[in-house]
Amino acid sequence: MKYGLLKYDENEQFFNVGDNIQSLAAKQFLPHVDEYINREKLAKYNGDKVKMILNGWFTHNVNDWIPSDKIEPLFVSFHINNTAAPFMLKEEGIAYLKKHEPIGCRDQYTADLLTSKGIQAYFTGCLTLTLDSYKVEDSLREDKIYIVDPLYGYTTKRKVFRNYKTFLRSVQSGKVLEIGKREKHLKKIISKEVFESAIHINQEPPAHTYTHEEKFAMAEDLLNKYAKAKLVITSRIHTALPCLALGTPVIFINGFETFVDSCRFDGIIDLFNRIDINTKTGEWTSNFGLEHEIKLDTVVTNFEKHHDIANNLKNICKEFINGK
Repeated sequence: MKYGLLKYDENEQFFNVGDNIQSLAAKQFLPHVDEYINREKLAKYNGDKVKMILNGWFTHNVNDWIPSDKIEPLFVSFHINNTAAPFMLKEEGIAYLKKHEPIGCRDQYTADLLTSKGIQAYFTGCLTLTLDSYKVEDSLREDKIYIVDPLYGYTTKRKVFRNYKTFLRSVQSGKVLEIGKREKHLKKIISKEVFESAIHINQEPPAHTYTHEEKFAMAEDLLNKYAKAKLVITSRIHTALPCLALGTPVIFINGFETFVDSCRFDGIIDLFNRIDINTKTGEWTSNFGLEHEIKLDTVVTNFEKHHDIANNLKNICKEFINGK
């Protein structure tokens, strides 16, 4: 049997290394990788028959997403966003998913959505929770704090001045007036000492710069860094969830208020230390007893709620690969 692994398209400006991290989570269960298949072109695959773990967010290609018959899929940690659902879950899409049910879903929202369409579905959590294969001994942990894309959904100069069209849209919508709000709100959460001494990571590098091989190497490099970190502060779920697997203390800064974002989190957002921020005022609360800004001597401990979810995911993937 041959095995396939998801690779991903870029948009015009950047790509998300978090996608590659999700593929690395699937890769660890495969005996070998024979094909790297683009998530947006699964319908067009016409090579040898392959087994594939289809995890993660689906998809930009909502009108032609159904995988080729040459792909034997395991749907696990699968997410359909509410914006994609009306297109993906037409008659043909529902019939395809029913053919491969039960569908393991990354979040409870997707599980409930599929169930409402008559598809057998259940919550599995995210496959990145199984990335403990990258975990290191505590003796190798370093005194480094990583800050990874905190409040990345906020308006920034980069977004506003990306091109003439984005600038005009920002002026028309009033978003241009929100430049600087991200930094202002982060100052209420993270002390100056932490912010200036931390290593800042951008998980959206520029597009048209790296090969697929380099993107996967970049994802592995990030996992190796996070595995040794003293603390990771992020608004990326595909940083926070791997950190749980790695045993690395992590704080998730939740500045998401739209359903498009929040539906992704249903069932997983309570797994980690979390700061919820009011995007209008910058006021915040935490679910782990933090009463002041994050300082150099702040010590946090992960909840360790993820282990049963991770073990179940490992069993599901192993059974699929072993043909059971």
